[in-house]
Amino acid sequence: MPRKSTSANRQWLMAGAALAVVAAVAFSAGKFTSGKPAAAPEAPAAAPAEGAHAADTLTMGEERITASGVQLQTVTTGGLASEIVAQATVEAEPTGQAVLTARAAGSITQITKRLGDPVRAGETLALVSSREAAQISADRSVATAKADLARKVLAREKRLYEQKVSPRQDYETAQSELVVAEAEARRAATAAGASGVSGDGRYVAVTSPISGRVTSMAASLGAFVQPETELFRISDPAKIQVDAAVTANDARRIQPGDQAVIETNTGETRTAIVRAVTPGVSEETRSATVVLTLTGGAGALQPGQLVRARITSRQSTSSGIVVPEEAVQTVEGRDVVFVRTKTGFKVQPVTVGQRSAGRVVIAQGLRGGETLAVKNAFLLKAELGKSAEEE
Repeated sequence: MPRKSTSANRQWLMAGAALAVVAAVAFSAGKFTSGKPAAAPEAPAAAPAEGAHAADTLTMGEERITASGVQLQTVTTGGLASEIVAQATVEAEPTGQAVLTARAAGSITQITKRLGDPVRAGETLALVSSREAAQISADRSVATAKADLARKVLAREKRLYEQKVSPRQDYETAQSELVVAEAEARRAATAAGASGVSGDGRYVAVTSPISGRVTSMAASLGAFVQPETELFRISDPAKIQVDAAVTANDARRIQPGDQAVIETNTGETRTAIVRAVTPGVSEETRSATVVLTLTGGAGALQPGQLVRARITSRQSTSSGIVVPEEAVQTVEGRDVVFVRTKTGFKVQPVTVGQRSAGRVVIAQGLRGGETLAVKNAFLLKAELGKSAEEE
């Protein structure tokens, strides 16, 4: 009997130990599984914040901006009352245009350039066969020979004077004759150079003093031309200015240094600055001329092109920043503009004020000197929406 009791007790003890082990394992598993889900909901919480930040920026390189046709403009402070809108004309600068003429009468025997061809400074465009050129060349040769002879005479008279053979008076006479001969040689050489006479004296060369392109041509092979007849006109497309016609009242408000924007009929814009204002008005047009110098490059502007100038007067007391109405877009129910950054654009919320003639005043949200998209800004809005859908 005692052996059976001891065996039963031992079995009960082993069963209890096994139950204790199972309970401990179950408790540990429950503890670990209950702690895990607490951190899981926090992972997707960071995604909306990142998406919201990315929706206010747009990455776009310079080449892509140019290809899309988005045009940029640097804005300045000043309300609609400070803007002066005037019709203007693109003109060549005084040093950016040259009129080439025949320097002597004769017939055109050679033409090396045609309309629209590029020209380098000092390059010959045509040759004119002229009897006057032969005469000028002959005068140059004669003057050069006389100067050489006078040098030899002076050298001989100097030796004779030093040897006490010739009087001092002969030596001084030879000196004065050399001075006269050299002066005559310089005059003849200058005349030949100004006329463009060739080395052999047969032709007068028509050369360009500036680099540019042939914009006008009146030369024909074999044609007889008189002196000062215009044959070519050369313009440097990089050296242009804009002349704006304003009223006398507006001219008094404009000062050198005022900012301006040049607009073409295709919507292209270029920044400029006021260089000078004429002190009076023209008797024919009753308007003053404001000379504008381009600061952002000429672009596609050409001399003779009609444009529109928007000049911002610093004398005005009105506040705000004026931009084209197209620059303001609506994104998620708010008025925004696209401000240029190093990597693309950022969406800048703005407060819109007065609107007039396709222009709008930005009362808040912009600072003077910032560059933003003013043309085809709706393309940036579409690109922004596409990026948001992808995210």
